[in-house]
Amino acid sequence: MDYSAFPERNILCIDMKSFYASCSAVALGLDPLECYLAVVGDTERQGSVVLAASPKLKKDFGIKTGSRLFEIPNDPRIHIVNARMGYYLRQSMEITKLFNRYVPKECIHTYSVDESFLQVDGTERLWGDKWEVARKIKKEMLDTFGLHCAIGIGPNMLMAKLCLDLEAKKKGIAEWTYDDIPEKLWPLSPLSKMWGIGSRVERTLNRMGIRTVGHLAHYPLELLEKKFGIMGNQLYHHARGIDLSEIGAPIMQGQISFGKSQILLRDYPDPTEVKHVILEMAEEVARRARKAGKAGRTISLGIGYSKDEFGGGFYRSKTMEEPTSITMDIYQTCLELFAKFYEGKVVRKISIALSNICDDKEVQLDLFNQHKPKQRSLGYTMDAIREKYGSDSLLRAVSFTKAGTSRHRSKLLGGHKA
Repeated sequence: MDYSAFPERNILCIDMKSFYASCSAVALGLDPLECYLAVVGDTERQGSVVLAASPKLKKDFGIKTGSRLFEIPNDPRIHIVNARMGYYLRQSMEITKLFNRYVPKECIHTYSVDESFLQVDGTERLWGDKWEVARKIKKEMLDTFGLHCAIGIGPNMLMAKLCLDLEAKKKGIAEWTYDDIPEKLWPLSPLSKMWGIGSRVERTLNRMGIRTVGHLAHYPLELLEKKFGIMGNQLYHHARGIDLSEIGAPIMQGQISFGKSQILLRDYPDPTEVKHVILEMAEEVARRARKAGKAGRTISLGIGYSKDEFGGGFYRSKTMEEPTSITMDIYQTCLELFAKFYEGKVVRKISIALSNICDDKEVQLDLFNQHKPKQRSLGYTMDAIREKYGSDSLLRAVSFTKAGTSRHRSKLLGGHKA
Protein backbone atom coordinates (compact mmCIF):
# COMPACT_ATOMS: atom_id res chain seq x y z
CA MET A 1 0.00 0.00 0.00
CA ASP A 2 1.18 3.51 -0.86
CA TYR A 3 1.12 5.47 2.41
CA SER A 4 2.28 8.73 0.80
CA ALA A 5 -1.36 9.77 0.36
CA PHE A 6 -2.10 9.49 4.08
CA PRO A 7 -1.32 12.03 6.85
CA GLU A 8 2.13 11.87 8.40
CA ARG A 9 1.82 13.82 11.63
CA ASN A 10 3.76 13.80 14.88
CA ILE A 11 1.38 12.36 17.47
CA LEU A 12 2.34 11.43 21.04
CA CYS A 13 0.15 9.05 23.04
CA ILE A 14 1.01 9.49 26.73
CA ASP A 15 -0.05 7.01 29.41
CA MET A 16 0.52 7.35 33.15
CA LYS A 17 1.76 4.08 34.63
CA SER A 18 -0.75 2.68 37.16
CA PHE A 19 -2.14 6.20 37.57
CA TYR A 20 -4.40 5.75 40.62
CA ALA A 21 -1.83 3.66 42.46
CA SER A 22 1.02 6.01 41.53
CA CYS A 23 -0.88 9.12 42.68
CA SER A 24 -1.74 7.44 45.98
CA ALA A 25 1.87 6.33 46.44
CA VAL A 26 3.24 9.82 45.84
CA ALA A 27 0.69 11.26 48.30
CA LEU A 28 2.05 8.84 50.93
CA GLY A 29 5.66 9.73 50.12
CA LEU A 30 6.33 6.36 48.48
CA ASP A 31 8.12 5.50 45.23
CA PRO A 32 5.40 4.34 42.77
CA LEU A 33 7.75 1.84 41.12
CA GLU A 34 9.18 0.36 44.32
CA CYS A 35 6.26 0.21 46.77
CA TYR A 36 3.53 -2.40 47.18
CA LEU A 37 0.24 -0.51 47.00
CA ALA A 38 -3.34 -1.34 46.03
CA VAL A 39 -6.21 1.10 45.49
CA VAL A 40 -9.60 -0.45 46.28
CA GLY A 41 -13.16 0.80 46.08
CA ASP A 42 -13.82 0.35 49.80
CA THR A 43 -11.31 -0.93 52.34
CA GLU A 44 -14.20 -1.95 54.63
CA ARG A 45 -15.56 -4.55 52.19
CA GLN A 46 -13.53 -7.71 51.66
CA GLY A 47 -15.14 -8.22 48.27
CA SER A 48 -14.18 -4.74 47.09
CA VAL A 49 -12.50 -4.58 43.69
CA VAL A 50 -8.86 -3.55 43.25
CA LEU A 51 -8.99 -0.49 41.00
CA ALA A 52 -5.23 -0.14 40.59
CA ALA A 53 -2.08 -1.85 41.79
CA SER A 54 1.48 -0.61 41.77
CA PRO A 55 3.76 -2.30 39.21
CA LYS A 56 5.72 -4.15 41.91
CA LEU A 57 2.53 -5.46 43.58
CA LYS A 58 1.45 -6.83 40.20
CA LYS A 59 4.82 -8.45 39.56
CA ASP A 60 5.62 -9.92 42.99
CA PHE A 61 2.16 -10.79 44.31
CA GLY A 62 0.09 -11.18 41.14
CA ILE A 63 -2.47 -8.63 42.32
CA LYS A 64 -3.90 -6.63 39.44
CA THR A 65 -6.87 -4.48 38.49
CA GLY A 66 -10.02 -6.53 39.00
CA SER A 67 -8.63 -8.61 41.87
CA ARG A 68 -10.55 -8.58 45.16
CA LEU A 69 -9.48 -7.16 48.50
CA PHE A 70 -9.57 -10.60 50.15
CA GLU A 71 -7.06 -11.84 47.56
CA ILE A 72 -4.37 -9.41 48.76
CA PRO A 73 -1.93 -11.21 51.11
CA ASN A 74 -1.68 -10.09 54.72
CA ASP A 75 1.80 -8.64 54.29
CA PRO A 76 2.97 -5.57 56.29
CA ARG A 77 4.78 -4.23 53.21
CA ILE A 78 1.51 -3.86 51.29
CA HIS A 79 -0.36 -0.55 51.54
CA ILE A 80 -4.12 -0.75 50.90
CA VAL A 81 -5.89 2.57 50.36
CA ASN A 82 -9.34 3.81 49.35
CA ALA A 83 -9.81 5.38 45.95
CA ARG A 84 -9.65 9.19 45.98
CA MET A 85 -11.34 10.03 42.69
CA GLY A 86 -11.44 13.79 43.30
CA TYR A 87 -7.69 13.83 43.95
CA TYR A 88 -6.97 11.75 40.84
CA LEU A 89 -9.08 14.05 38.66
CA ARG A 90 -7.33 17.14 40.02
CA GLN A 91 -3.96 15.55 39.26
CA SER A 92 -5.15 14.71 35.76
CA MET A 93 -6.16 18.32 35.19
CA GLU A 94 -2.77 19.56 36.38
CA ILE A 95 -1.08 17.14 33.99
CA THR A 96 -3.18 18.53 31.14
CA LYS A 97 -2.01 22.02 32.10
CA LEU A 98 1.57 20.75 31.82
CA PHE A 99 0.84 19.46 28.31
CA ASN A 100 -0.62 22.85 27.44
CA ARG A 101 2.79 24.42 28.07
CA TYR A 102 4.15 22.38 25.17
CA VAL A 103 1.23 22.53 22.69
CA PRO A 104 -1.98 24.59 22.26
CA LYS A 105 -5.23 23.27 23.79
CA GLU A 106 -6.59 22.30 20.39
CA CYS A 107 -3.62 19.93 19.99
CA ILE A 108 -4.51 17.98 23.16
CA HIS A 109 -7.03 15.16 23.25
CA THR A 110 -7.70 13.76 26.73
CA TYR A 111 -8.60 10.15 25.98
CA SER A 112 -9.08 9.15 29.64
CA VAL A 113 -8.08 10.34 33.10
CA ASP A 114 -4.60 8.83 32.63
CA GLU A 115 -4.07 8.92 28.87
CA SER A 116 -3.80 11.77 26.35
CA PHE A 117 -2.85 12.44 22.74
CA LEU A 118 -0.68 15.42 21.77
CA GLN A 119 0.02 16.68 18.26
CA VAL A 120 3.46 18.29 18.35
CA ASP A 121 3.79 19.41 14.72
CA GLY A 122 5.14 22.97 14.53
CA THR A 123 6.76 22.98 17.97
CA GLU A 124 10.21 21.90 16.76
CA ARG A 125 11.80 25.35 17.12
CA LEU A 126 10.59 25.55 20.73
CA TRP A 127 11.17 22.02 22.02
CA GLY A 128 13.05 20.06 19.36
CA ASP A 129 11.81 17.08 17.37
CA LYS A 130 9.12 14.63 18.51
CA TRP A 131 11.62 12.48 20.42
CA GLU A 132 13.07 15.48 22.23
CA VAL A 133 9.66 16.82 23.27
CA ALA A 134 8.67 13.33 24.44
CA ARG A 135 11.79 13.11 26.61
CA LYS A 136 11.16 16.62 28.02
CA ILE A 137 7.55 15.79 28.93
CA LYS A 138 8.54 12.48 30.50
CA LYS A 139 11.21 14.18 32.65
CA GLU A 140 8.96 17.06 33.69
CA MET A 141 6.18 14.60 34.65
CA LEU A 142 8.59 12.86 37.00
CA ASP A 143 10.15 16.05 38.39
CA THR A 144 6.81 17.85 38.92
CA PHE A 145 4.44 15.08 39.97
CA GLY A 146 6.72 12.16 40.82
CA LEU A 147 4.81 10.13 38.21
CA HIS A 148 6.21 7.87 35.52
CA CYS A 149 4.73 7.73 32.04
CA ALA A 150 5.15 5.89 28.75
CA ILE A 151 4.94 7.63 25.37
CA GLY A 152 4.11 6.13 21.98
CA ILE A 153 4.91 8.16 18.86
CA GLY A 154 3.16 7.65 15.53
CA PRO A 155 2.04 9.33 12.29
CA ASN A 156 -1.59 9.25 13.45
CA MET A 157 -3.56 8.65 16.66
CA LEU A 158 -4.08 4.95 15.99
CA MET A 159 -0.41 4.22 15.34
CA ALA A 160 0.66 6.24 18.39
CA LYS A 161 -1.77 4.29 20.57
CA LEU A 162 -0.69 0.92 19.18
CA CYS A 163 2.95 1.87 19.67
CA LEU A 164 2.20 2.84 23.27
CA ASP A 165 0.34 -0.36 24.14
CA LEU A 166 2.60 -2.80 22.33
CA GLU A 167 6.09 -1.33 22.76
CA ALA A 168 6.40 1.97 24.65
CA LYS A 169 4.94 0.59 27.89
CA LYS A 170 7.97 -1.70 28.02
CA LYS A 171 10.60 0.76 26.76
CA GLY A 172 9.36 4.11 28.10
CA ILE A 173 9.37 5.87 24.72
CA ALA A 174 8.99 4.22 21.30
CA GLU A 175 8.00 5.19 17.77
CA TRP A 176 6.12 3.36 15.02
CA THR A 177 6.09 4.45 11.39
CA TYR A 178 4.14 3.08 8.44
CA ASP A 179 7.22 1.03 7.54
CA ASP A 180 6.94 -0.84 10.86
CA ILE A 181 3.44 -2.21 10.17
CA PRO A 182 4.36 -5.53 8.47
CA GLU A 183 6.96 -6.39 11.10
CA LYS A 184 5.38 -5.06 14.31
CA LEU A 185 1.62 -4.95 13.77
CA TRP A 186 0.67 -7.75 11.39
CA PRO A 187 2.06 -10.65 13.46
CA LEU A 188 -0.08 -9.55 16.45
CA SER A 189 -2.25 -12.30 17.92
CA PRO A 190 -4.69 -12.80 19.59
CA LEU A 191 -6.70 -10.10 17.88
CA SER A 192 -8.01 -8.72 21.19
CA LYS A 193 -4.51 -7.21 21.71
CA MET A 194 -5.34 -4.88 18.82
CA TRP A 195 -6.83 -1.65 20.09
CA GLY A 196 -10.52 -1.47 19.16
CA ILE A 197 -11.13 -5.23 18.90
CA GLY A 198 -13.08 -6.72 21.79
CA SER A 199 -13.56 -10.37 22.67
CA ARG A 200 -16.86 -10.75 20.82
CA VAL A 201 -15.52 -9.23 17.58
CA GLU A 202 -12.41 -11.38 17.99
CA ARG A 203 -14.50 -14.57 18.19
CA THR A 204 -16.40 -13.58 15.05
CA LEU A 205 -13.17 -12.86 13.18
CA ASN A 206 -11.67 -16.15 14.36
CA ARG A 207 -14.65 -18.02 12.94
CA MET A 208 -13.90 -16.29 9.61
CA GLY A 209 -10.36 -17.68 9.73
CA ILE A 210 -8.81 -14.36 10.80
CA ARG A 211 -6.38 -14.90 13.67
CA THR A 212 -3.70 -12.22 13.24
CA VAL A 213 -3.82 -8.54 12.32
CA GLY A 214 -2.04 -9.47 9.11
CA HIS A 215 -4.87 -11.85 8.20
CA LEU A 216 -7.32 -8.99 8.84
CA ALA A 217 -5.30 -6.55 6.70
CA HIS A 218 -5.36 -8.94 3.74
CA TYR A 219 -8.97 -10.14 4.07
CA PRO A 220 -11.28 -8.94 1.26
CA LEU A 221 -12.67 -5.53 2.22
CA GLU A 222 -16.07 -6.21 0.67
CA LEU A 223 -16.55 -9.32 2.83
CA LEU A 224 -15.65 -7.41 6.01
CA GLU A 225 -18.09 -4.65 5.10
CA LYS A 226 -20.78 -7.21 4.36
CA LYS A 227 -20.27 -8.80 7.79
CA PHE A 228 -19.65 -5.72 9.99
CA GLY A 229 -20.92 -2.74 7.95
CA ILE A 230 -18.93 0.48 8.43
CA MET A 231 -17.03 -1.16 11.27
CA GLY A 232 -15.67 -3.71 8.77
CA ASN A 233 -14.19 -0.86 6.74
CA GLN A 234 -12.54 0.54 9.87
CA LEU A 235 -11.17 -2.84 10.93
CA TYR A 236 -9.61 -3.33 7.50
CA HIS A 237 -7.93 0.08 7.39
CA HIS A 238 -6.87 0.05 11.04
CA ALA A 239 -5.16 -3.29 10.43
CA ARG A 240 -3.11 -1.41 7.86
CA GLY A 241 -2.34 1.43 10.30
CA ILE A 242 -4.58 3.92 8.53
CA ASP A 243 -6.44 6.47 10.68
CA LEU A 244 -7.76 9.77 9.32
CA SER A 245 -9.27 11.08 12.56
CA GLU A 246 -8.17 14.45 13.86
CA ILE A 247 -7.08 15.21 17.43
CA GLY A 248 -10.25 15.34 19.55
CA ALA A 249 -12.31 13.10 17.25
CA PRO A 250 -13.36 9.61 18.37
CA ILE A 251 -10.92 7.17 16.78
CA MET A 252 -13.37 4.32 16.26
CA GLN A 253 -16.14 6.19 14.45
CA GLY A 254 -19.43 4.30 14.26
CA GLN A 255 -18.83 2.35 17.44
CA ILE A 256 -20.31 4.96 19.74
CA SER A 257 -22.68 3.54 22.33
CA PHE A 258 -23.98 4.54 25.73
CA GLY A 259 -23.84 2.05 28.55
CA LYS A 260 -23.91 1.48 32.26
CA SER A 261 -22.59 -1.49 34.19
CA GLN A 262 -22.40 -2.14 37.90
CA ILE A 263 -21.41 -4.91 40.24
CA LEU A 264 -24.08 -4.86 42.94
CA LEU A 265 -23.07 -4.39 46.56
CA ARG A 266 -24.95 -7.56 47.51
CA ASP A 267 -26.63 -10.54 45.91
CA TYR A 268 -30.12 -9.92 44.51
CA PRO A 269 -32.17 -13.14 44.72
CA ASP A 270 -35.50 -11.39 44.08
CA PRO A 271 -36.17 -10.64 40.37
CA THR A 272 -38.44 -7.74 41.37
CA GLU A 273 -35.49 -6.05 43.05
CA VAL A 274 -33.37 -6.70 39.95
CA LYS A 275 -36.01 -4.91 37.87
CA HIS A 276 -35.79 -1.90 40.20
CA VAL A 277 -32.06 -1.59 39.49
CA ILE A 278 -32.65 -2.11 35.76
CA LEU A 279 -35.02 0.89 35.79
CA GLU A 280 -32.43 3.06 37.55
CA MET A 281 -29.77 2.04 35.06
CA ALA A 282 -32.07 2.54 32.06
CA GLU A 283 -32.59 6.08 33.32
CA GLU A 284 -28.85 6.67 33.46
CA VAL A 285 -28.21 5.22 29.98
CA ALA A 286 -31.03 7.31 28.49
CA ARG A 287 -29.70 10.40 30.25
CA ARG A 288 -26.21 9.88 28.81
CA ALA A 289 -27.65 9.49 25.31
CA ARG A 290 -29.81 12.61 25.63
CA LYS A 291 -26.86 14.63 26.92
CA ALA A 292 -25.06 13.84 23.66
CA GLY A 293 -28.20 14.53 21.62
CA LYS A 294 -28.33 10.91 20.49
CA ALA A 295 -30.81 8.05 20.32
CA GLY A 296 -30.30 4.35 19.62
CA ARG A 297 -32.12 1.41 18.09
CA THR A 298 -30.31 -1.52 19.73
CA ILE A 299 -30.76 -2.16 23.45
CA SER A 300 -28.59 -4.72 25.24
CA LEU A 301 -29.02 -6.25 28.69
CA GLY A 302 -26.35 -8.20 30.52
CA ILE A 303 -26.96 -10.17 33.70
CA GLY A 304 -24.17 -11.78 35.73
CA TYR A 305 -25.04 -14.37 38.36
CA SER A 306 -23.52 -14.64 41.84
CA LYS A 307 -20.49 -16.78 42.61
CA ASP A 308 -22.82 -18.85 44.78
CA GLU A 309 -24.56 -19.77 41.52
CA PHE A 310 -21.15 -20.64 40.04
CA GLY A 311 -21.23 -17.48 37.92
CA GLY A 312 -22.55 -17.37 34.38
CA GLY A 313 -25.28 -15.16 33.03
CA PHE A 314 -26.34 -13.77 29.68
CA TYR A 315 -25.90 -10.76 27.37
CA ARG A 316 -28.65 -10.28 24.81
CA SER A 317 -29.79 -7.48 22.52
CA LYS A 318 -32.91 -6.38 20.73
CA THR A 319 -33.13 -3.89 17.86
CA MET A 320 -36.19 -1.67 17.70
CA GLU A 321 -37.82 -0.25 14.60
CA GLU A 322 -37.33 3.34 15.71
CA PRO A 323 -34.42 4.89 17.66
CA THR A 324 -35.14 6.10 21.18
CA SER A 325 -33.65 8.00 24.09
CA ILE A 326 -36.73 7.52 26.29
CA THR A 327 -36.07 5.81 29.61
CA MET A 328 -39.22 3.68 29.62
CA ASP A 329 -38.59 2.42 26.07
CA ILE A 330 -35.18 1.16 27.16
CA TYR A 331 -36.59 -0.23 30.41
CA GLN A 332 -39.45 -2.12 28.75
CA THR A 333 -37.09 -3.68 26.20
CA CYS A 334 -34.74 -4.73 29.01
CA LEU A 335 -37.69 -6.32 30.82
CA GLU A 336 -38.51 -8.33 27.68
CA LEU A 337 -34.93 -9.58 27.48
CA PHE A 338 -34.89 -10.31 31.22
CA ALA A 339 -38.14 -12.29 31.04
CA LYS A 340 -36.87 -14.31 28.09
CA PHE A 341 -33.35 -15.18 29.26
CA TYR A 342 -33.33 -14.95 33.08
CA GLU A 343 -32.84 -18.37 34.69
CA GLY A 344 -34.15 -17.55 38.15
CA LYS A 345 -30.68 -17.35 39.71
CA VAL A 346 -29.17 -14.86 42.16
CA VAL A 347 -27.94 -11.72 40.35
CA ARG A 348 -24.74 -9.82 41.18
CA LYS A 349 -23.99 -7.79 38.03
CA ILE A 350 -26.14 -5.82 35.58
CA SER A 351 -25.19 -3.96 32.42
CA ILE A 352 -27.28 -2.03 29.90
CA ALA A 353 -26.16 -0.51 26.59
CA LEU A 354 -27.80 1.59 23.89
CA SER A 355 -26.15 1.29 20.47
CA ASN A 356 -26.88 1.62 16.75
CA ILE A 357 -26.73 5.36 17.43
CA CYS A 358 -28.19 8.29 15.47
CA ASP A 359 -29.01 11.94 16.16
CA ASP A 360 -32.00 12.49 18.45
CA LYS A 361 -33.46 15.29 16.36
CA GLU A 362 -36.97 14.18 15.69
CA VAL A 363 -39.46 11.57 16.82
CA GLN A 364 -41.43 9.40 14.44
CA LEU A 365 -45.13 9.74 15.28
CA ASP A 366 -46.58 6.49 16.58
CA LEU A 367 -50.31 5.85 16.24
CA PHE A 368 -50.12 3.41 19.16
CA ASN A 369 -48.20 5.77 21.46
CA GLN A 370 -49.25 9.38 20.94
CA HIS A 371 -47.45 10.41 24.15
CA LYS A 372 -43.99 9.69 22.75
CA PRO A 373 -43.10 13.35 21.96
CA LYS A 374 -44.12 14.33 25.50
CA GLN A 375 -42.08 11.46 26.99
CA ARG A 376 -39.04 12.60 25.02
CA SER A 377 -39.46 16.23 26.16
CA LEU A 378 -40.00 15.10 29.75
CA GLY A 379 -36.69 13.24 29.67
CA TYR A 380 -34.79 16.36 28.63
CA THR A 381 -36.61 18.42 31.28
CA MET A 382 -35.65 15.94 34.02
CA ASP A 383 -32.05 16.02 32.78
CA ALA A 384 -31.99 19.82 33.04
CA ILE A 385 -33.24 19.67 36.65
CA ARG A 386 -30.58 17.13 37.60
CA GLU A 387 -27.88 19.12 35.83
CA LYS A 388 -28.78 22.21 37.85
CA TYR A 389 -29.54 20.71 41.25
CA GLY A 390 -27.59 17.44 41.30
CA SER A 391 -28.14 13.87 40.11
CA ASP A 392 -30.06 12.94 43.28
CA SER A 393 -32.44 15.91 43.07
CA LEU A 394 -34.92 13.90 41.02
CA LEU A 395 -35.13 10.14 41.53
CA ARG A 396 -37.63 7.45 40.70
CA ALA A 397 -39.56 5.80 43.52
CA VAL A 398 -37.61 2.53 43.14
CA SER A 399 -34.48 4.37 44.28
CA PHE A 400 -36.03 4.71 47.75
CA THR A 401 -36.56 0.97 48.13
CA LYS A 402 -33.94 -1.29 49.69
CA ALA A 403 -33.08 -2.52 46.19
CA GLY A 404 -32.25 0.93 44.84
CA THR A 405 -28.62 1.93 44.26
CA SER A 406 -28.92 5.45 42.79
CA ARG A 407 -28.95 7.28 46.12
CA HIS A 408 -25.71 5.58 47.15
CA ARG A 409 -24.05 6.05 43.75
CA SER A 410 -24.98 9.76 43.63
CA LYS A 411 -22.50 10.34 46.46
CA LEU A 412 -19.68 8.72 44.49
CA LEU A 413 -17.34 10.16 41.87
CA GLY A 414 -16.60 7.96 38.90
CA GLY A 415 -18.38 5.15 40.75
CA HIS A 416 -16.03 5.37 43.73
CA LYS A 417 -15.35 7.47 46.81
CA ALA A 418 -14.35 11.03 46.04
